[in-house]
Amino acid sequence: MKVTILGSGTSTGVPRIGNDWGACDPNEPRNRRSRVSIAIETAEGQRILVDTSPDLRSQLLANDIGRIDAVFWTHDHADHCHGIDDLRPLRFGRAGPIPGYANEVTVRRLRRRFDYVFAGQFGYSTIVDIDSLDRLRMVCGLGVRWCEMPHGPVFSTAFRFDNGKKSIGYATDFSEITDDMVNLMQGCDLLIVDCLRRDPHPTHAHLGMALEFAKTVRAERAVLTHLDKSMDYRTLCDEVPSNVLVGYDGMELGF
Repeated sequence: MKVTILGSGTSTGVPRIGNDWGACDPNEPRNRRSRVSIAIETAEGQRILVDTSPDLRSQLLANDIGRIDAVFWTHDHADHCHGIDDLRPLRFGRAGPIPGYANEVTVRRLRRRFDYVFAGQFGYSTIVDIDSLDRLRMVCGLGVRWCEMPHGPVFSTAFRFDNGKKSIGYATDFSEITDDMVNLMQGCDLLIVDCLRRDPHPTHAHLGMALEFAKTVRAERAVLTHLDKSMDYRTLCDEVPSNVLVGYDGMELGF
């Protein structure tokens, strides 16, 4: 498998509009962060996308991705789904809609907000055939498991993708560590984990919580994502354990 970090930034990205870099060095390219999303590619060349960030078009172009075989959503917050229209070119040339998956609440909200994506409109084809995660066990040869995570007053979905003995966990936008999360991610080879800033936050993991989660589940490697403007890449690299990597846009990790 190969995973690409398409976007590693918080909801406003880095820099924020107004050219606000905060504590991040603008001369370090890995500090320029778009909104979070990942792509996973199997050895057979099939590819899944997790979340459709508002920066999806530029992410797909930057990483030379012109086809996906399935799409997942963690939740319906704008920074995770408002690039959904950029799936339209990925529908071209397909015999049918792109398979899509999310929990029942997210499915309902996405259908209401982007009805044309899931039902077609004015003669345009349906772009995504969306379904609940409840009946899903495998996609593109990958085993799929999931659980809900507290995200302040709402929930976000954590995913684990297994291919033989190798596994990738994706847990972004959570504010506490639950038993379900620990059970899901236990022993995963790579854990991509929410890490907004150093100080505690009401809806996101901070650095201490992210490192605690990775240690608790005994992840072989962890990658920090959803980083805000206080998290300078080089400074943060010097703070984390050797098996923890600071994520950046375009980062590729293979197995």
